[in-house]
Amino acid sequence: MTRLTKNRRLLLCGLGLLAAGSLAAWQTLPLGGEPSNTIKVTRADIESSVTALGTLQPRRYVDVGAQASGQIRKLHVETGDHVEEGQLLVEIDPSTQKARLDAGRYSIENLKAQLQEQRAQYTLAEHQLKRQQQLAASGATREEDVQTAQAQLKVTQARIGMFQAQILQAQASLRSDEAELGYTRIYAPMSGTVVAVDAREGQTLNAQQQTPLILRIAKLSPMTVWAEVSEADIGNVKPGMQAYFTTLAGGKRRWSSTVRQILPVPPKPLDQISQGGGSPTSSSASGGGGKVVLYTVLLDVDNVDNSLMAEMTAQVFFVAGQASNVLTAPIVALEPDARQNDMRLVQVLHPNGKVEQRQVRAGLSDRLRVQILEGLAEGDTLLIGAPAASGG
Repeated sequence: MTRLTKNRRLLLCGLGLLAAGSLAAWQTLPLGGEPSNTIKVTRADIESSVTALGTLQPRRYVDVGAQASGQIRKLHVETGDHVEEGQLLVEIDPSTQKARLDAGRYSIENLKAQLQEQRAQYTLAEHQLKRQQQLAASGATREEDVQTAQAQLKVTQARIGMFQAQILQAQASLRSDEAELGYTRIYAPMSGTVVAVDAREGQTLNAQQQTPLILRIAKLSPMTVWAEVSEADIGNVKPGMQAYFTTLAGGKRRWSSTVRQILPVPPKPLDQISQGGGSPTSSSASGGGGKVVLYTVLLDVDNVDNSLMAEMTAQVFFVAGQASNVLTAPIVALEPDARQNDMRLVQVLHPNGKVEQRQVRAGLSDRLRVQILEGLAEGDTLLIGAPAASGG
């Protein structure tokens, strides 16, 4: 074979490949000459959902504080320890409380002694009054002496009542001192896990102005997801609605739940708490002059294996509808129909190369694909990015 023959063959092969490529490119062009892609109508499962970000928190927890002032003598637990209800957690130095309790007891003993003295004075005043009354009957004393004896009896009786009231007051104060002495030993109000410790041994607590927090006990099952749903989607979320969520640590694992509660008012940002109270978590973000309002939705989930931890971030999906093995098409292939709001327009490519504009009725959507209720059949080819066409 000569070199000229080889060159001719190579040239012919190159021209053939170029012609084939041009033909393939021409076949993918619609009538208007603009590039487009095609996709088949297929059957698939589809789920319509509202997505949101949330934070995991224990459903039930209690902050353990100190009702007695003093220095922490012994702290019996650490973060992560499991405690049972009634277990001793903290011991505070009881020296001040014991001294106050002893002083109260001595005060009561003193008041009781004075009460006994007044009772003796009352008995004496009774005898003196009787004597004066007997003398007055025989005319041996003055009326003034009788009145003086009566007054002395009444004064003594009043003093007895005063000391009795003081004893009751002192006893009430003593019970308060006994209770405060009991507060120097702090016990667990419920069973759970110690999730935070805010005090240390040797630290001095002052419970006169406000209750100092020492630690927090929480039940790690069930947990609650505090999901923040945007104002545009909150209308699609209802109590009792099915939902599921994932976490970064859980990989592909899903936790199923239902909506327990929707808080009707979004939490106030930090700069408004002092003016009207509210949650310290801001639920509005400003940017470019706009404001996004987020509403809090609560979901509970069991945490038997303790795989969920407080403050974890959760990607939440609120399921509005589900359908299995239905006709679906990508949402980018559908255009709104200005004549009928409940219909969509698609461009259908026939095997002979003709393009037909067709009306279809759409159903559920997962923001990528949409359910086709009528107007298309399985296997139909749709054009994506093609200009609107009429007829064939």
